[in-house]
Amino acid sequence: MHNIKLILEYDGSSYHGWQKQPGLPTIQTRLEDSLFPLFRERIETVAAGRTDAGVHAKGQVVNFLTQASISSTSIQPALNSYLPKDIRIKKVHQVDMDFHARKSALRRVYRYLIYNSSFLSPFYRNFVWWVPFNLDPDLMREAGKFLIGEHDFLSFQSQGSSTSSTLREIKKLSVFKRKKFIVIYIEANSFLYKMARNMVGTLVEIGRKKMVPLEMKEILEARDRRMAGPTAPPQGLCLMRVEYGKHRVW
Repeated sequence: MHNIKLILEYDGSSYHGWQKQPGLPTIQTRLEDSLFPLFRERIETVAAGRTDAGVHAKGQVVNFLTQASISSTSIQPALNSYLPKDIRIKKVHQVDMDFHARKSALRRVYRYLIYNSSFLSPFYRNFVWWVPFNLDPDLMREAGKFLIGEHDFLSFQSQGSSTSSTLREIKKLSVFKRKKFIVIYIEANSFLYKMARNMVGTLVEIGRKKMVPLEMKEILEARDRRMAGPTAPPQGLCLMRVEYGKHRVW
């Protein structure tokens, strides 16, 4: 038995998220369908982040077990030849049998892109949240500081999750402006359902001066989803990378 680790990127615009859903196009379905002709067996994949519909990835990590002996160097070009052009395999490694893409992950880094302008270029429409109102990134940055650390993030979890604990730790959160873009990076050990998008939606309310930065602390302590801002749309969110402890790759 072999444990194979993939690093892939994808444009999530045409997919109903990572996870398999009957009758709907998903990243996991496309990947597993493409693995079958190469490995000649049904493969069950595990991903580090179960991205939602319309969310993108530049550094998604996946692993799977197989009995087939195929060199890592030959898997990447072969698999990319079977996959649609909006899903690409960047790297392939064989790893130790105890490596698990989700359970072994130490932290995940997401980026959210906001296009803050009165005009939206059609070239950006699938990859940004267009916000035509003036945003103050300094206020957003100040509010984001209240989210750093280990907290109960129940106020930022959407309905539909069966997780047993809503404690999470945000390692870093940065907000900066680059021309017409406002860029938000969030690094955490793991994320609750739609947690990143709910935090971004709240930061935008603060950036629009509909709330003050101190309200972020109050929202966090309230443990009430109704207190936070709206859920930011999916297309601005991208899973940039997943970090692990030391593990053998070959």
